[in-house]
Amino acid sequence: MKSENHNGLRDVHLFVLDSMADWEPAFTIAHINRPAPGMASPYSVKTVGMDRKMVRSMGGITIQPDMSLDELVPGKSSMLILPGSELWADTIADPALVKARDFVESGVPIAAICGATFGLARVGLLDDRRHTSNDPDWLASSGYHGIANYVQEPAVEDGGIITASVTASLEFARLILGRLGIFSLNTLNAWYNLYKTGNPEYYFEFMEALRHEGAKQVIS
Repeated sequence: MKSENHNGLRDVHLFVLDSMADWEPAFTIAHINRPAPGMASPYSVKTVGMDRKMVRSMGGITIQPDMSLDELVPGKSSMLILPGSELWADTIADPALVKARDFVESGVPIAAICGATFGLARVGLLDDRRHTSNDPDWLASSGYHGIANYVQEPAVEDGGIITASVTASLEFARLILGRLGIFSLNTLNAWYNLYKTGNPEYYFEFMEALRHEGAKQVIS
């Protein structure tokens, strides 16, 4: 069991860095921290930077990290989430990739989307796992040896690592929420179908599923 913070919640860590793609982890972190109005989460989202200096996202949002990579311990985390950024091909991101390897070796899951998958490929973490990314040829330019394990899917989970393409924020979230057990399978499927299709029938299905999970009020 993962260590709890002072509020009794288990921490999920979002790595933040300059030029991070704001939208890619948005569905994920919103529903980890607050699954639905009136529905408590067992998790708390914490941001992690290279250090504690403020970073600026691709959308121009400034973020003050809660902690630095040096302070992050796999045994005190439930998952490390790595969003896309222009910096993953650069050695400046290497400390985060070292930390990602620490997580994998400690049996704590990690999740990477878009450019972050390129970073994982660079350090060999995708060589022996099924994975996906934005494009197989682009990922192969990292010099990795895992092209035989590349899967043409929006998001893939294997061996404790979730990967997703730039256009798969919702699928990325579905795998992460499922891995963390935020919703039951029925609720998760209704949630995904609602946001994927916009079909009102899935809204009512989601509401009914939430009711069974004990949510105190519905989404307005």
